Amino acid sequence: MKIHEYQAKELFRKFDIPVPDGQVAFNVEEVKAAAKSLGKFPVVIKAQIHAGGRGKGGGVKLAQSLDEAGTLAAEIIGMNLVTHQTGSDGQVVKKVLVEQGLDIAKELYLSILPDRATASMVIMASEAGGMDIEKVADETPEKIIRVYVDPLLGIQAYHCREVAFGLNIPAPARKQFIQLLTSLYKMATTYDCSLVEINPLILTTADKVLALDAKVDIDSNALYRHKDIIEYRDTDEEDPLEFEASKSNLNYINLGGSGNIGNMVNGAGLAMATMDIIKKAGAEPANFLDVGGGADAKMVENGFRIILSDKNVKGILINIFGGILRCDVLAEGVVQAAKKTGLNVPVVVRMEGTNVEEGRRILNESGLTLITAANLKDAAEKVAEITK
Repeated sequence: MKIHEYQAKELFRKFDIPVPDGQVAFNVEEVKAAAKSLGKFPVVIKAQIHAGGRGKGGGVKLAQSLDEAGTLAAEIIGMNLVTHQTGSDGQVVKKVLVEQGLDIAKELYLSILPDRATASMVIMASEAGGMDIEKVADETPEKIIRVYVDPLLGIQAYHCREVAFGLNIPAPARKQFIQLLTSLYKMATTYDCSLVEINPLILTTADKVLALDAKVDIDSNALYRHKDIIEYRDTDEEDPLEFEASKSNLNYINLGGSGNIGNMVNGAGLAMATMDIIKKAGAEPANFLDVGGGADAKMVENGFRIILSDKNVKGILINIFGGILRCDVLAEGVVQAAKKTGLNVPVVVRMEGTNVEEGRRILNESGLTLITAANLKDAAEKVAEITK
C-alpha cells in the first residue's frame, strides 16, 4: 500500500527522523494559514499524489510570499498532474504539503528495501540525490552504494559507517546521519515496508541532515498488524475497479492501454500464462482478475461484474484450474453473474481439475451463450475469433 509524503513524514517523526516543518492543506486558505504559521519564507508547496516526478510535472513550487503561496496553491490544487509514473491520464491533486524552505548544500539518495535474491534488507544510497534513481542505475551504476543487512541480526554500526563514508558525509553531520539511518531501518522493519525512500536526503549549509522527501510503500499482506496504517489508505489514488475488487478479496489489475480481452483466473502464475495466450492469439489483455483458490460463487459473480465494468472489454477468457476452487463452483458463479449482469460480450471458458465434468454440465445447461474450450490451444483460437 502506498501512502502520501505527508503521511510518510508523520511516521518519520515517530522514529525521530528529522524532516522539515510542514502541514498538509486541502484548499488555498489552508495553504496560506500553513505558510503563515511556518514563520518565514520561502515555503515549498508540494502536490500530494501517489507518484514520483511531481516537480517535473509542475506539482512542486517555491513561494516567496503569502500572496504567492495562495496563487501557486490555486494552480496546484485541482490540477491534473501528469508524471512519468502516473501515465498520460495523470492524477488530480486534492491536497498539498506546505513546508519550510531550507538552505541545501548537498542532495543525496537513500532507501531501504527487501532483497529477495539475498534474503536480506538492502540499503541503497547515492550522492546523485534528487535525480531519478533508475536513470542513475542505468547510466552511472558505480554511483550507487549497496549495503546488505541480515534481517536476523539487524542493522549494525559498521553498516551505517559504510554508507556514511560511501556518501562522503562530512564529519560534523556523520553522527546525525548514522542516527537517521538506524531509525529509518527500524521504521522499515517495524511497519513491514516494501520500500522506504528519501530522495533527496539533504545536507544543509549548517551541516544538518533532513529527509526533504519521503516515499513509503507497505506490504499489503502485513496490514492486519498495523491498524494505524490502514487509516492512511487514500482510495482516491487507486483505480476504482481495483478498489472495488479488494473489498471482495479479489485481486484485480487494470492493464490500461488498448486491451480488449478481460480474463479471470485463479492464481498469479496462471494469470501471466493467460495473458501470454491472449497476446499470442493476436488480442490484447485489458485486465486480469485473480479470484484465488478459496473463491465462492458470489466472489466469482463480483469478479465478473468488475471485469464487465471496463468499457474496453470486448470479450472474456476464463481460465481456471480447479483445485480448492472447484470447477462446479466456478460454473455456478459464472452462470449467476451472466444472468444478473446482462452479459453482452462473448465469454470463452477453459477449465480443468476438480469436478470439471460437473462444471461443464452446469455451463451447457445454463441456456447462456458461453463458449467452452477443450484446452489452452482451443481457448487461444476462440479468443482470436472474438477479436475478429
